[in-house]
Formats: sequence, structure tokens, C-alpha cells
Amino acid sequence: MRFSPSEAARRSGFSLDTLRYYEKIGLLSGVDRTSGGRRVFTDDDLGWLAILRCLRDTGMPIAEMCRYAELARAGEHTAGQRQELLERHAGRVEEQMDLLRRQYEHLREKIRWYETVAGAVPTR
Repeated sequence: MRFSPSEAARRSGFSLDTLRYYEKIGLLSGVDRTSGGRRVFTDDDLGWLAILRCLRDTGMPIAEMCRYAELARAGEHTAGQRQELLERHAGRVEEQMDLLRRQYEHLREKIRWYETVAGAVPTR
């Protein structure tokens, strides 16, 4: 299928400005254009945008996203390098998740403490 830029933005969750920016910096390349010069996105483009969405949502820096895109465009012989890049990123994501779990538990403990205090304080 082929999708207009606005439909690609809707389906990917990226804004039109972000799609243009990603194309400008090389994260998104090879997007077809109509005879009038309008971008037309394919299912493959949307698949690539889904990968970019995952990387961005998990906090990968733009420079690393660009490196990943560069390696992907270079071909299958870079599969090992891409795997290493993703494994390093996954390790950082796991560390962040562990931190968030600990902080979440701390937050829940504080809420439980306030529930006991609020229950003991007479209301007016």
C-alpha cells in the first residue's frame, strides 16, 4: 500500500515535522515521491518508522539511531554491528527499567505512608 505523509504520520505516531526532520538527517531515506514531489510512504517505510519509534521511545540518542540506519542501509554484512548496537541499547533500557522499578516502589511506599497518616488525622 501507499500512504500520504499525513497517513504515515498518523500510523507511525510521528508528526509531519518529525518525518521531514528524519528524512533530512538520513534516518528515513528512499521515500518515494509523486510526480508533483509529494512524499508517498510504503508498508516498508512504515515498518522502518516502527523501528525508529521503538528506538526513540526507549531513549536511543539520535546519533545512535543514525548509526543504526547507516548500518542497515549498508547491507546484511552489518547485521552483527547492528545487533551489538541494539544489545548495548537494550542494556541501557534494562538499567533504566530497574531504576524506574525501584523508584516506583519508593513512591508507592511514600503513598502508603501518607494513607496511614491521612487516616489518623481528623478531617474538618
